[in-house]
Amino acid sequence: MHALYLVIPALAAGVLGYRFYSAFIAAKVLSLDDMRKTPAHSKYDGANYYPTTRWVLFGHHFAAITGAGPLLGPVLAAQYGWAPGFMWILGGCVLAGAVHDMIALWASTRRGGRSLAEITRSEIGSVAGTTAVIAILFILVVTLAGLGLAFVKALADSAWGSFTVSATIPIAVFMGFYMFKWRKGHIKEATVIGVGLMFLSVIYGKNVNESAMGAYFRLSPHQITLAMGIYAFVAATTPVWMLLTPRAYLSTYMKIGTILFLALGVIIVNPTLEIPAFSQFLGGGPVIPGPAFPFVFITIACGAISGFHGLIGTGTTSKMVDRETDIRPVGYMAMLFEGLVGVMALIAASALHPGDYFAINATPAAFANLHIPMVNLQDLQSQVGEAVVGRTGGAVSLAVGMAQIFANLPGMRGLMAYWYHFAIMFEAIFILTTIDSGTRVGRFLLQESIGRVWPKFGDTNWRPSALASSGVMVLLWGYFIWTGSIDMVWPLFGVGNQLLASVALAVGVTILINLGKAKYAWVPLAPLSFLSVMTLYGGFLNIRDNYWPKAIGPDPALHVVGYVDAICTLVMMVCAVVIFAAAARRWMLVLSGKVATTPELVEAQALEVSTVA
Repeated sequence: MHALYLVIPALAAGVLGYRFYSAFIAAKVLSLDDMRKTPAHSKYDGANYYPTTRWVLFGHHFAAITGAGPLLGPVLAAQYGWAPGFMWILGGCVLAGAVHDMIALWASTRRGGRSLAEITRSEIGSVAGTTAVIAILFILVVTLAGLGLAFVKALADSAWGSFTVSATIPIAVFMGFYMFKWRKGHIKEATVIGVGLMFLSVIYGKNVNESAMGAYFRLSPHQITLAMGIYAFVAATTPVWMLLTPRAYLSTYMKIGTILFLALGVIIVNPTLEIPAFSQFLGGGPVIPGPAFPFVFITIACGAISGFHGLIGTGTTSKMVDRETDIRPVGYMAMLFEGLVGVMALIAASALHPGDYFAINATPAAFANLHIPMVNLQDLQSQVGEAVVGRTGGAVSLAVGMAQIFANLPGMRGLMAYWYHFAIMFEAIFILTTIDSGTRVGRFLLQESIGRVWPKFGDTNWRPSALASSGVMVLLWGYFIWTGSIDMVWPLFGVGNQLLASVALAVGVTILINLGKAKYAWVPLAPLSFLSVMTLYGGFLNIRDNYWPKAIGPDPALHVVGYVDAICTLVMMVCAVVIFAAAARRWMLVLSGKVATTPELVEAQALEVSTVA
């Protein structure tokens, strides 16, 4: 079967979903109204609250939500065949993920740009709000750990890859000083220089690899973990203009350009999908140790639905919405494009022969027990100049699949090694953008939480507080990377991410019922019912079949890891159930008439606007 048979239905589903379903949600469910002033206007401060034109905001939101999740999740889920992942991406993206993102963005925009935890507290209750803070902290840690582990697996023992990715850090610092200090406003000049230097780092990475300097960049997994921790700590504690902002700016160009080029390559090459529609590992396999039902729904998080998007929508994007009708393209359409990214990643992985795919994504011992022969991998290894066997995590197999597609374009043969390392840099930039931003978000969350008890600690400008909270975040996610493997950490990340999405959907249902719009509550309630059950079931299987056996098994080295992973999963599940129970209680109180509905008052908002003005 050829890739276009997946691309065309994916595009058609996205177009139909946006044209009809998002229009229904915008008009009937959310009642978007440009007469209402958004927080970007009513709370304008020129920094955090800033009205941004529709398509500029679309680009910002897309860059923020599209981390490595939609790239790696579909690759790992290809273990089950291409069909389960493809169906979940299509259905989940149109009916769940885009709905989640749109409602979360709308809820925060209507409530002055409040965060998800604050909205949970005001709409459901204080217990649910406090629980949401705990849940978000846990989920942030496991999210960063899951993505960071994939980063480590991609760069371990690769001098070319490590040099290329390392070079992007001083390039970003240079761009920061260039744009914000030396030549303020000359963004185009900085862009040309930065992008040019980035491509040169890919080209000359080969020379570094073959020189004596290569030994300094050929790092072990633990060395890469330490280096990533140091980088994240520095990025979380330095001014945003110096490193965080220029890195995000660079990554936006990389994300959009590479995905469009990959889509063009898939259309032109139209590769054959070597992975079957349904594999022999529907009951669990060497990549993800769990059955396709329900593990495909937590393995592919970003790309179908992601709770992390709710943090972005309620954290930054809602403070930049110019007009309410912009919520539809920014919230719904951006998620559709992320779904397309997921489909492209699935195609790139499925274009590999099964033996080649499992040789990369399974450990050598597990692959030896499969008795599936490698087909092209030895030749691919010689072409890319790297040993890729046993490089689990999804990033390496995706890079090989992407490079294989790019190399089959007219005039591109012989450039396989460059395309492979370009793809590695592309994925690594995705991951590092999430790591540094997520660590900074976690720092603020810790400062805010501890600040309730110790007010001085809540001062984000107090240096000891910033250093301590950033250090704690790095140690927390660094522990999971140091001690974990992808088959343990990625399901943990998936459970946490999908539980967070379920919480946001539950808040959306509560808001609609509180507003007297119970007849439309099915829009978020339908995906909430499916996702929460699947995720809680997957979390239970994770504990029973994956983590607890390691905690009590014969290998003492795995006892602590097994206990920690089991406890973290259990805590996240309990937090989610507490919030679900509080939300259901609120629904019953309002629907029974014991608590009155609270329709939004435009007059009250207008009064707030005039007061701010």
